[in-house]
Amino acid sequence: MFLRPTLLSWRGLAVAALACLPLAGPSQAAQADDRAMREALAAARAGDWPAVDQAAIRDHALAGYVAYHRLRDRLPEVAPGEVLDFIDRHADSPLAEWLRGQAIAQYGQAGRRAHLLTVADGEPEGTARRCYYYTALLDRDPATAAEGGRELWRVGRSQPDACDTLFDTLRSRGEIGETEIWERQMLAWQAGESGLARYLGRLLGSRWQGALAAVDRVQQSFATVTQVPRCLGPDCAASGPFFAAALHGYVRADTEQALAAWRQIAPQLAIAPEHRQAIERDLIFYSLVREVRENRAWVDAALPQLPDPELLELRVRTALAERDWRGVLAWLAEMDAETRDDARWHYWAARAQEQLGRDTEARAAYARAAEERSFFGFAAADRLGQPYALNLERNAIGEAERREVADWPVVRRTEALMRIGEPGLAASEWYAAVRRAGPREVRALGDYAARRGWHAKLVQTTIAGQLWDALAWRFPEAYREHFLHWGRMTGVDPYLLMGIARRESAYNPEALSPAGARGLMQVMPGTATQLARQLGIGDPGPYGVLDPELNIRLGSTYIRDMLERYRGNRLAAAAAYNAGPGRVDRWLEESAGSEFDLFVERIPFRETRRYVKAVLTYRAIFESLANGGDSTGVSMLSDAEKAVRYDGSLLARN
Repeated sequence: MFLRPTLLSWRGLAVAALACLPLAGPSQAAQADDRAMREALAAARAGDWPAVDQAAIRDHALAGYVAYHRLRDRLPEVAPGEVLDFIDRHADSPLAEWLRGQAIAQYGQAGRRAHLLTVADGEPEGTARRCYYYTALLDRDPATAAEGGRELWRVGRSQPDACDTLFDTLRSRGEIGETEIWERQMLAWQAGESGLARYLGRLLGSRWQGALAAVDRVQQSFATVTQVPRCLGPDCAASGPFFAAALHGYVRADTEQALAAWRQIAPQLAIAPEHRQAIERDLIFYSLVREVRENRAWVDAALPQLPDPELLELRVRTALAERDWRGVLAWLAEMDAETRDDARWHYWAARAQEQLGRDTEARAAYARAAEERSFFGFAAADRLGQPYALNLERNAIGEAERREVADWPVVRRTEALMRIGEPGLAASEWYAAVRRAGPREVRALGDYAARRGWHAKLVQTTIAGQLWDALAWRFPEAYREHFLHWGRMTGVDPYLLMGIARRESAYNPEALSPAGARGLMQVMPGTATQLARQLGIGDPGPYGVLDPELNIRLGSTYIRDMLERYRGNRLAAAAAYNAGPGRVDRWLEESAGSEFDLFVERIPFRETRRYVKAVLTYRAIFESLANGGDSTGVSMLSDAEKAVRYDGSLLARN
């Protein structure tokens, strides 16, 4: 097990001295007003308007929330002028766009097209609202309606009922014809939406029956794609979409045979470049991902003609896996200059030059990579034996400005929403303000969130406000004592714990993933039950696991178990925290003995690659911040973690 470092305070950084200090609490009168507002908002949501004490909330900072529900409940009978007046009065709050969206939906559903266009401010968000918007434009601006409607039509899934009138009208006008129907049917086939595909097929006339028969034939056996006529549909209009859809399925079923079929039929096909490129992109992608060596010569010939950044990345990673250092440099050269000018690619160019004995070129490329604050930037700095480039920005906000910020309407509304138990609405208010703010205002809001100890809001403020160098705010001292304590109790590097929590939840203690993971360290309820049993404590259940200290304790215990599994190796343990130990065991056992950087680059899951790099980078940043922002002596990985061979020998059971 590695040595546990001593955490120092973030002292000396701009905001740290004031982090988590509470501001003045509300007076008794304000508390009474808050109670009235809480009751009024609950009544407004329920539509119980007699229960709303309008006089008690008239001057409250959140009075607009009750007014929003009142107006929303009256839609679509409300005149558009009244909606626009509300939007103008609440332009600095998300309430304005929420009501605009509600009005568009309600006016659209009621067929009040003129009202909808009066309140709309260009194309709205959301498929149903977009359909209502373009339906309203059918008579006023038919060309724009047709363009927007065709874009909404051109998807391989069913669209909401709100689109029916728009699509029916465009079909009756000939703006959506049989060619567009066929194209959508092919997209539905690709997406596996068989019901939609059958429905669309019934809309086609007799001229398309040969093309429909070809679909039926290839669905029985992809290999028959070589026997299908090269010209399908009227004027061969069905050919491009058909072959793109057919090869899309064939490539996934048998990549090697799909390429053989494509090479047989491609010279005889007169299809649009977009369809040809889609087919060849699929073939290149799956040939590389599945490591189909029989396809390699064709891939290497075709790829320069289709310089897709994702495909070139895959080809470079394939060359790295094969230790083909000349190939690494050759394929990096195929990337455009902007893509190539990244620490990751400078680092691999340096590694390739180094392996080829070109030390001068290697040091120059390492130096370029080391300018960036990232996994490969830090790895390059380690190669050069120099401190990490943190590019730390220190933000100082004066006391006069702080007093001014505390009285900003958005701050007053956010504080009030927090007081009445509406954290979701508070977050919406805050982030909407950050998105609207200029650089000065964003920094003032960041300072306020830091002083209030709003860790999750602070992190999201730096993201929305693009304060990438405000490291004390991006990586705050959130829950520091808990990380220190449970790091000490479990023998786990507390910086690693902080890095995991920062990546997992961005310090939102109530974070819930689509898979059901919960809390700061995103612990699954089932895992929490097992860990609680292991620790001899009660099962926390799905809500108890949200408690920050317990969540950190459980997450620390789990990562300790992973460290024991991988002989104290934090890189492998972090990968297992994200992807599961079973997968990491397999990756190690299948590895030919990679160095740490090659092992990370060869992780099959993009999410896990990014996760591991982020966690290790974050832990180095946390350690540097603990040293007052100085990275001297800080190392992202230990010497042992950088020197060990990443293969099955890393498993403790071996």
